[in-house]
Amino acid sequence: MDIDWAALGSVFGVGLVTTVALVGLFTLGLIGLSRQEQAAVQGGSATLARTGAYACFALCAAAVAYGIYLIVA
Repeated sequence: MDIDWAALGSVFGVGLVTTVALVGLFTLGLIGLSRQEQAAVQGGSATLARTGAYACFALCAAAVAYGIYLIVA
C-alpha cells in the first residue's frame, strides 16, 4: 500500500484554506449583525451592515452547498 503524500498534502491544504475562509466569512456576518444592532440602538441606519451580513451568510451557504454537490456528484 502506497500513500500519495503530495495528494494528501494538497487535500489538507485546500481543506485548511477553505475552513479558515468559511469561518472568516461567518465571523464577518456576525460582526455585521452586531453592528446592525449598535446602529439601531444609536438611531442610525443599519441597512448596509445587515446587507453585508446577509451576503456573508449567503456566501457561506453557497460554499457549503457546493461542497455537498462535489461530494454527491
